[in-house]
Amino acid sequence: MEIIFHGAARNVTGSKHVLQLNDGTTVLLDCGMFQGLGEQTEDMNEHFGFNPKKIDYLILSHAHIDHCGLIPRLVYEGFEGTIFCTAATMDLARILLMDSAKIQMQDVEYSNRQREKRGQPMLEALYTEEDAIAAMRLFKIVDYHEEYEITPRIRFNFTDAGHVLGSAAVHITVLEDGKETRITFSGDVGRYGDMILKNPQTFPQADYILLESTYGDSLHKDIGPIEDALLDVIKETCERKKGKVIIPAFSVGRTQELLFALNALELRGDLPDVPYYVDSPLSEKATQVLKDHPEEYNKGVKEILKVDADPFAFKGLKFIESTVESIALNDDTRPCVIISSSGMAEAGRVKHHIKNNINNAKNTILMVGYAEPNSLGGRLARGEKEVHIFGEPYQVNANVRSIKSMSAHGDYEDLLRFVSCQDPKEVKKVFLVHGEYEVQQRFAETLKEKGFTDIEIPYQHQKIVLE
Repeated sequence: MEIIFHGAARNVTGSKHVLQLNDGTTVLLDCGMFQGLGEQTEDMNEHFGFNPKKIDYLILSHAHIDHCGLIPRLVYEGFEGTIFCTAATMDLARILLMDSAKIQMQDVEYSNRQREKRGQPMLEALYTEEDAIAAMRLFKIVDYHEEYEITPRIRFNFTDAGHVLGSAAVHITVLEDGKETRITFSGDVGRYGDMILKNPQTFPQADYILLESTYGDSLHKDIGPIEDALLDVIKETCERKKGKVIIPAFSVGRTQELLFALNALELRGDLPDVPYYVDSPLSEKATQVLKDHPEEYNKGVKEILKVDADPFAFKGLKFIESTVESIALNDDTRPCVIISSSGMAEAGRVKHHIKNNINNAKNTILMVGYAEPNSLGGRLARGEKEVHIFGEPYQVNANVRSIKSMSAHGDYEDLLRFVSCQDPKEVKKVFLVHGEYEVQQRFAETLKEKGFTDIEIPYQHQKIVLE
């Protein structure tokens, strides 16, 4: 049996790992899109590094674009197997993949108009809405803790990873040559004490662990309450400078956390009286999916529901649907807060909002989570004074701020707590995935201090034989 790491290998996006049994059966863990890797991004998304027709099954950890975003292309190129996930993940994936197809078509159309002027060749979208619809027909729901037998040799179950609605760690048991091998894939591990979701759950002993490491060298605990940080930015920008706050935010997870925090400000009487726009049709749908799955809420949210029927709504909130309404926000000079996708500012409407507001020193671009270093969001967070948007240079005159504590990824203490249910002596190897290489090297040393002796950081397309 072997595992091949085709994505999120020494980088944070493009999660794809192929488990191949000796009898040729192949299981793909996640099928995510690469984001923010510069000119090589398109090529990496167009070429899997494996033949989709030879993948038998896909197990999806959660519905974020860097974990599920290439599923329609996988199906388009010949995958015909079953896609296993939780109920909430399927609901989110349905709206996310349709939205992804639309955004790609829109961005390609916009980019091609610019490329045509420069005499450059035209681009094509990775997949269409029809491809996304075809992919959804292959999804099958598996509940948390349900022991599901894929084949007589392969069974798995999900535990709650606490990262985003429906997110799961995957625990696979493989029977080969008369012995069982237990493999855990963490997916993305959430925060303990999340605003909305339950804590990551403990899981059975594993022989091999594929562990995400996004914040493997960081702690989030030195940041104050999220509501207070938001309030500070909004009062400074909208009330004092009369500017706009532009917040790139993932439609699934991060936007709902922002709405929850802003609602908390209203409940305590501190919410500034300015318009609040969520400019992402997907975000409104994702918020509704969250409302449809109250079983995912933690005890704190359930307590708030006793006094507030909708903890994701407040005075001044408006969801923007049409492109015409979105464009009109650029001509509106009033102070306001605009929450728009994507979180890394690599695609979608937020890219246009940044383009139209980045030159004005009255405005603030507020980063509220991880952004791949080479993405537009990453370059802004790094403090670059000039960035390219749609191929054109823009001076960064707007104030750029960050609320690092809003990451849905656990920091290294959360990750250590996640694996604390394991006996390190029984773990044959830990593979660090979904992280930047320098961060992973430091986190590997931290894990060794906790007794995990064999740690490997796989590179792109590396094949490793499991004992």
